[in-house]
Amino acid sequence: MLNYLKKKNIKIGILGGTFDPAHKGHLVISRIAKKKIKLNYIIWSITQKNPFKKRPKTDIEKRIKISKKITKKDRFIKIEFLEHKINSKKTIDLIRFLKKINTTLDIFFIMGADNLIKFHKWNRWKEIVKLAKILVFDRQGYKSKSHNSTAAKKMHKDRWKFIKLKKVNISSSQIRKI
Repeated sequence: MLNYLKKKNIKIGILGGTFDPAHKGHLVISRIAKKKIKLNYIIWSITQKNPFKKRPKTDIEKRIKISKKITKKDRFIKIEFLEHKINSKKTIDLIRFLKKINTTLDIFFIMGADNLIKFHKWNRWKEIVKLAKILVFDRQGYKSKSHNSTAAKKMHKDRWKFIKLKKVNISSSQIRKI
């Protein structure tokens, strides 16, 4: 497992979340991140539960299975559930774990603009920014708030990048309501 990370000097993206369910929006931002940043791989790091949200409706095994199914054609996307391996649900611990596997990894943490607004509340967020560059994808109605967020104001400009995209009007929350 994770042997794909052992090559020297590779660029990886991490897209974390519950993926409840995984959807086209996740695919679109993964493909754009790969192309714009020239990432070798993107890890969809599926979490048991987001600390800022309610418990997922679907169990972890089914979310992993659905994620693998929709990414089958995108071999650069790797589906991982690593919380049991690292004994943590925290992003900083995931990044440290990956850096232990390969100290030469160039890591990009991918998030939506809505997440940047609360990013300063994440455990050791400043350390995350030191170990990984942050890619922030535009989300309908969040651009201004995200640019004015505590984290955006405190992060050095070379540690994060805001990526505009043609809006993908879909979210896991919307899908669950259907």
